[in-house]
Amino acid sequence: MINLWIGIGVLTLIAIAIMFWPLLRYQRRSRAEAVDRQQQNVDIFRERLAELEHERAQGTLADAEFATLKLELERNLLIDAEVAPQTSSPRRPVGQAQLVTVTLLALMIPAAALGLYNHLGRADDLAVALNMPAPGDGQQPTLEQAVAALETQLANDPENPEGWYLLANTHMNAGDYAAGVDAFRQVLNYLPEEAPQYASVMGQLAQAMYFARDGGMDDAVRAQIDATLMREPYEIAALGLLGIDAFEQQNYTAAIEHWRKALINADGQAADSLRSGIQRARDELIAAGQPVPDLPELAEASIVLQVALSPELAAQVDPEQTLFIFARPVGGRMPLAAVKRQVKDLPLEIELTDAMAMTPQARLSSHAEVEVSARVSLSGQPQPQAGDLQGLVAPVATTGNSEPVTLVIDQVVQ
Repeated sequence: MINLWIGIGVLTLIAIAIMFWPLLRYQRRSRAEAVDRQQQNVDIFRERLAELEHERAQGTLADAEFATLKLELERNLLIDAEVAPQTSSPRRPVGQAQLVTVTLLALMIPAAALGLYNHLGRADDLAVALNMPAPGDGQQPTLEQAVAALETQLANDPENPEGWYLLANTHMNAGDYAAGVDAFRQVLNYLPEEAPQYASVMGQLAQAMYFARDGGMDDAVRAQIDATLMREPYEIAALGLLGIDAFEQQNYTAAIEHWRKALINADGQAADSLRSGIQRARDELIAAGQPVPDLPELAEASIVLQVALSPELAAQVDPEQTLFIFARPVGGRMPLAAVKRQVKDLPLEIELTDAMAMTPQARLSSHAEVEVSARVSLSGQPQPQAGDLQGLVAPVATTGNSEPVTLVIDQVVQ
């Protein structure tokens, strides 16, 4: 019997180690990812700040402009530092509830085994019992079961805005808009008002209210939209609803104005949807013979660059040296698009788009023409220094380019 109990003890320790090892590894990875993201943000901030300081030293940037641009960089860095832990990574810290759950599971393994052995008392019966499949093995929970489990968890731990947000979106995707409204209200109850996501949740609440009323714009929905836009004038969901309401009332000019404003902070699929709505409203204006406003947003900004190094300068560089590619307003300073590569990547072809914008307000599509440059940095820093190699082409149209733009690095920075 001693050997039996020793074996049980060893197996118990192994089982506990198996249960806790993924938990410890999860925590280490979460910490490592958070550090990496923060370090990337800091590196980008330092590069941009160094470039501004260099331009101020050269006299091309006034002190007042330098202070304004520096403040904008610092604000973006703070926003990134706040958003990254909350939204960038899907990993969440392991809390006390999860730790207790894992501990209980680890302890239940030997307890269940001993209880089963004492109950059966025979090895053959025990083997049969251990080989029986567990109830529900191999079956995924249904949506209703998952929602019920999440609701139970939130009932026990209501101060969980992430959980309420997940529940709200689940209800919205399932078409249960009334339940979505209730869940979004709970998000706002527990989410700090200073959180950067607060205005976005307010807009999504307005959207849920609109859908819960079968696409009706009543006083309650308008009040929620107004409250959202007072906090964030460019909130996408609220402006999108105003555009939809104006479009349905055949006020196509107003719809275009709301959707163009929403485009300032939109990207990806949201931006594509807004552009599609603007195009439909424009087509309606054309069909009605009404004046159509200038709509540069419908022209997708894109510059295809073919970057090469002059053969005469090839001997002066190392394949591992850094290559910076920028698009700036003609005569301007702040980049509208930026790419970082290495000399060994040359020659290369690359497309500059709005997706490479450094801020939502500074994009290629906001300018008809830009200047593009490429520079081999001997120091690895974005600000130019004597001895760097560079090339420049200006002006370059941001839309309607049928052929790639050739950019040759053929100058030495003095």
